[in-house]
Amino acid sequence: MLGFRRRTCGAILAAAVLALGGCASVSQATAERDAEAKRFQARPDVATIYVYRNDIAPVEPASDNTVLYVGERLIGGTLPGTFFRVEVPAGEHVLHGIGYDQGTLKLETRPEMLYFVSLQATSGNSRFALVKPEIGKRDILRCCALLENWKEGQRTLLR
Repeated sequence: MLGFRRRTCGAILAAAVLALGGCASVSQATAERDAEAKRFQARPDVATIYVYRNDIAPVEPASDNTVLYVGERLIGGTLPGTFFRVEVPAGEHVLHGIGYDQGTLKLETRPEMLYFVSLQATSGNSRFALVKPEIGKRDILRCCALLENWKEGQRTLLR
């Protein structure tokens, strides 16, 4: 009986981990939204952070995926060749992953400004680098497709 309980608990735990991992996944944006984001227009009331991955897809697709947060806000799962466009209020923001991922970047943002962050993910670890706008724009136009991100206050555990 004890062996059955351990197997059952293990199966339940594995299912919970897989379910939570799936909650971070996001879909690719429409071609219209992608084109709009690639116009790189700032809004006067918020700062805009572009986080992009121009790295090459790994041999094992799931091995270099990472989850992106801005502060406590879940943005979504990152993939090679994709980017997120995140609007935030002015102030200090910390970009980071989850779990054993210790990669972080602290940004002090101002309204009507665009920020470009290159993200490299290797074996579940994130490396963030703030890059010059001209480099970020060039990289995104060359490599990346926009991913939809979770909206502020969206219940990420419910679909």
